[in-house]
Amino acid sequence: MATRNLEKLASIDAQLRLLVPGKVSDDDKLVEYDALLLDRFLDILQDLHGEDLKETVQECYELSAEYEGKHDPKKLEELGNLLTSLDPGDSIVIAKAFSHMLNLANLAEEVQIAYRRRNKKKKGDYTDENSATTESDIEETFKRLVFDLKKSPEEVFDALKNQTVDLVFTAHPTQSVRRSLLQKHGRIRDCLAQLYAKDITPDDKQELDEALQREIQAAFRTDEIRRTAPTPQDEMRAGMSYFHETIWKGVPKFLRRVDTALKNIGINERVPYNAPLIQFSSWMGGDRDGNPRVTPEVTRDVCLLARMMAANLYYSQIEDLMFELSMWRCSDELRVRADELLQFSKQDAKHYIEFWKTIPPNEPYRVILGEVRDKLYQTRERARHLLAQETSDIPEDATYINIEQFLEPLELCYRSLCACGDRPIADGSLLDFLRQVSTFGLSLVRLDIRQESDRHTDVLDAITKHLDIGSYRDWSEDKRQEWLLSELSGKRPLFGNDLPKTEEVADVLNTFAVIAELPSDCFGAYIISMATSPSDVLAVELLQRECRVKQALRVVPLFEKLDDLEAAPAAMARLFSVDWYRNRIDGKQEVMIGYSDSGKDAGRLSAAWQLYKAQEELIKVAKEYGVKLTMFHGRGGTVGRGGGPTHLAILSQPPDTIHGSLRVTVQGEVIEQSFGEEHLCFRTLQRFTAATLEHGMHPPVSPKPEWRALLDEIAVVATEEYRSIVFKEPRFVEYFRLATPELEYGRMNIGSRPSKRKPSGGIESLRAIPWIFAWTQTRFHLPVWLGFGGGFKYAIEKDIRNLKMLQDMYNQWPFFRVTIDLVEMVFAKGDPGIAALYDKLLVSEDLWSFGERLRSNYEETKTLLLQIAGHKDLLEGDPHLKQRLRLRDSYITTLNACQAYTLKRIRDRNYHVKLRPHISMEYMESKAAELVKLNPTSDYAPGLEDTLILTMKGIAAGLQNTG
Repeated sequence: MATRNLEKLASIDAQLRLLVPGKVSDDDKLVEYDALLLDRFLDILQDLHGEDLKETVQECYELSAEYEGKHDPKKLEELGNLLTSLDPGDSIVIAKAFSHMLNLANLAEEVQIAYRRRNKKKKGDYTDENSATTESDIEETFKRLVFDLKKSPEEVFDALKNQTVDLVFTAHPTQSVRRSLLQKHGRIRDCLAQLYAKDITPDDKQELDEALQREIQAAFRTDEIRRTAPTPQDEMRAGMSYFHETIWKGVPKFLRRVDTALKNIGINERVPYNAPLIQFSSWMGGDRDGNPRVTPEVTRDVCLLARMMAANLYYSQIEDLMFELSMWRCSDELRVRADELLQFSKQDAKHYIEFWKTIPPNEPYRVILGEVRDKLYQTRERARHLLAQETSDIPEDATYINIEQFLEPLELCYRSLCACGDRPIADGSLLDFLRQVSTFGLSLVRLDIRQESDRHTDVLDAITKHLDIGSYRDWSEDKRQEWLLSELSGKRPLFGNDLPKTEEVADVLNTFAVIAELPSDCFGAYIISMATSPSDVLAVELLQRECRVKQALRVVPLFEKLDDLEAAPAAMARLFSVDWYRNRIDGKQEVMIGYSDSGKDAGRLSAAWQLYKAQEELIKVAKEYGVKLTMFHGRGGTVGRGGGPTHLAILSQPPDTIHGSLRVTVQGEVIEQSFGEEHLCFRTLQRFTAATLEHGMHPPVSPKPEWRALLDEIAVVATEEYRSIVFKEPRFVEYFRLATPELEYGRMNIGSRPSKRKPSGGIESLRAIPWIFAWTQTRFHLPVWLGFGGGFKYAIEKDIRNLKMLQDMYNQWPFFRVTIDLVEMVFAKGDPGIAALYDKLLVSEDLWSFGERLRSNYEETKTLLLQIAGHKDLLEGDPHLKQRLRLRDSYITTLNACQAYTLKRIRDRNYHVKLRPHISMEYMESKAAELVKLNPTSDYAPGLEDTLILTMKGIAAGLQNTG
């Protein structure tokens, strides 16, 4: 018996090997990495749950791989029958196993990408597999600008010093992996990379292999499902953990690389430490649009927590700096300051570990830094007290209140070292520290506040009614402006404590009170969503003044829907023509454009084109009024919400729209992909900086008038096709709810925000994230491609020469190429055969023909797209990505089948399945049945909800873009 089983297992392993895609290039280790992780995992699975379960996993994998080979729906049915025959505990283990295997495949892929990049660097060959399109090495960019585009090194240095990239972290609920798992994944990645290092000894290898197995097992044994929804404070702590782990050290390290790259083009200066190359902001705990859980108290907590974390990070580094600066030579200026401090020095400070006794006078730098350390300690403790008990006995003036106070002693040390001939020492850790202070300030990140314009209208309506001057809500735009401007020009307070407030009104006013109470460097912009007219902006200006905000936040209107984007330039022109406002902004204005709601409203193609045109028009308007405009791009992670490779996205923006200042959101799972590891953090900072510089110094081409005219025509048809299905097809909403797991999405506990703006209502009230998430799960990606086909078909049928023009646009115009390439990538991840399975199981028969119509539209759109790109096959220009997707497909297909059949069991009470006996081995007490008890309150039959959520998480990990 045992020998037969061994043979069977060996043959299964051999068969698995045959199903895996082959090598793409000599330095392709992806399949090898993936096989190693898979082998280790299957061994662990067998040890924990027995041979039968492991065989079931392999059987599922084989059926999936066979389906992927021929796309035969019978294989999906076989797979479904196998999966539905499992008892609840077993089905959770299987779903968990496949979700885990996808995470391991992703880790293998990350290690492979890093390995190939290192190899290229050693050979001095930068052209990465996606280099032409998504990579931008800072040194390469400098050299290209100087040698190919004939810019002088000084011009490059000047442009660089004056540019700013502000990365805004948002807690958008798309990070579906728990932090506990992200850390274990990081350790798996490290072990795998070290195992393949050149100089590894047999002992090292054995220990690393053990560590690898331990981490794989630990990750598998961790509950992947969040059992409670995160609070906004949880989201903020998760977001801030990246500062601790990678960004804090990553910024000075990146700036050193910029210094080196400058040296290589002949600039012998460093980037000044106060040049604002990289800035960080956050929406976590500040974004209250549609999220009732973000209260004024939450905003206060989040700001204080960030201040405490910042002070703590500086404090943990200051002693290292004191060790380093042990010199006795110093400038007279510094000597005088050190002597003053020594006169007032207190007794021994016993709560410090190092330098706790009075520092001797012959170490003047340590004396100065000793005082910095004292103040940092007090700053941290005061923030901690305020956070815990709302008051502190540490007086404010014993702490750092603003960044100038903090920089002053550090600059003094820097000047003194340079004056004494010790510049190389000054340019060591002290320069890094100065750069950190300039980047992170005392608040770590600046918090943006976001609120809906309607909520401000409610407040002003309450005020005007209280003053008996009418209802602000009913006034015309002109009357609103007139009243707001007369109040802004006057001095009298508008209301006292006797203003009758509803809960909503009090919430808005209390938020302004928090902004007034906390130091002004805690905050960034005040963003108004659904802003349509100048009064929306003036209203916030007035409320800031009324609530005694010392340094008013800049007010940023956000335009998202298609009509709002079209009307945005005119709205901004009206705002700039208000004299009071133009004087207030001092020639600078920021405007935010939203990618996700515009896509949901009109489809990806029309939204992308409208965003492009709106930016051009906004810049024109700003120029007319002599205003420097900063565009704030609200991009999501998925293509449907404006995501895609950073470098491409920046270089395909219209000319003149970035101009050295870029603000962009980094959302949810994209934060992990961009900052989860040191090398990822470095690459992200490099990409943003290099692409912003290149866009400013070498703008992309402007589209020819005939291209514009053609795209205008196509966009009208595309929007019409998209809306005729999504908004006008009477049973579309019913079909969407049946054919996707949208209704069940809320159970994932991904974010603190409700998935709908209004509990009842159709597609328009659904947030953009669940809308995209649901279609991604079924691998149909409808919101991304719907409309493209209709538009292109119309253009080509109207005049066959348009096909040639579209091909020219693809080859010559970066914006158009990026738009098409991203949709092509989504088609490569899609599979209408999987969507058909969901239809067959979940959709009522009278709607089947509708699903078939959509699928034939999918195929037609794909064919047209390939024709325009001049490709025979999807992704023929990117064999590495193609291979990576193929490697993941078989895992994802099993999860899709599991999800579709689980949804069937959840929704159809009459669907009965015959369960086979329990197969998971009882390992001591680790019964698979115990997994069912982790969710005692489920509304569904035992085990179904957890199986469903695991499939959702697994598919999201496999497709690498959730929302």
